[in-house]
Amino acid sequence: MNVAIHLARLGHRACMISRVGRDANGEELIRFMKKAGVDTSHIQVDPELPTSKVFVRLNDMNNAAYEIPHPVAWDRLEPDREVEELVDETGMIVFGTLGSRDPVARDTILRLLEGPSLKLIDVNLRPPYTSEKVVRELLRKADVAKLNDDELRTIAGWDNRAGKSEKELITWLTERYHLTSVVVTRGKEGAICYSGSEFHAHPGYRVRVADTVGAGDAFLAGYIASIATGATPDGALDFACRTGAYVASRPGGTPDYSPGKSKGLVEDS
Repeated sequence: MNVAIHLARLGHRACMISRVGRDANGEELIRFMKKAGVDTSHIQVDPELPTSKVFVRLNDMNNAAYEIPHPVAWDRLEPDREVEELVDETGMIVFGTLGSRDPVARDTILRLLEGPSLKLIDVNLRPPYTSEKVVRELLRKADVAKLNDDELRTIAGWDNRAGKSEKELITWLTERYHLTSVVVTRGKEGAICYSGSEFHAHPGYRVRVADTVGAGDAFLAGYIASIATGATPDGALDFACRTGAYVASRPGGTPDYSPGKSKGLVEDS
């Protein structure tokens, strides 16, 4: 949802495919997304399960730990022919490993990934939802992967490769899962991208962190928006790092901003 909101703010049409409960939280969430410019016409309503809540705890460094109850409405995402047609016609579908934790939702998502759209996976290894089998299956469906440096080493460890250098691991991941691009965030050290057999890196921006909730989503939206408008990999990484840094400097996952607002509010690291 955060990625969709950021993409809408950056001038792109973003449609959310998900499921909420028949409750006040679900109604509020849909109003919030509509106000942010996200198409909510394909959000399902579950008659029994509640709208999801995520409990966030910040440590002394303002880094977040998450508790995500199960099952909730989006765990029961159902197949929908109109949604399948929408995905077939769109330029890109962004999906995450966390959204596929439940077999019902996972089967629906895998069905959507059979279409011709560019498929970007956002790896979210949130314990206890870190199934090696599920993550491998989803990576095999993806064209582009975005993950952080810890997640890269975790996945590499499944194939006994955790001792390799970062660039070796990124190259291995690209070849292992037949990906066209891999983007790895490095926290305060910025990010690195591997695309077209070339590496591109950005050192990131220094900000006074309010909290890290949603910073990765903002980074990803900035990267997607840049690539969609023909930016070079270096330009896309710069804008992605800038957007992620700006969001980290503000409370909450979707602070208000315009595309140029972050300029001048972050410093080169």
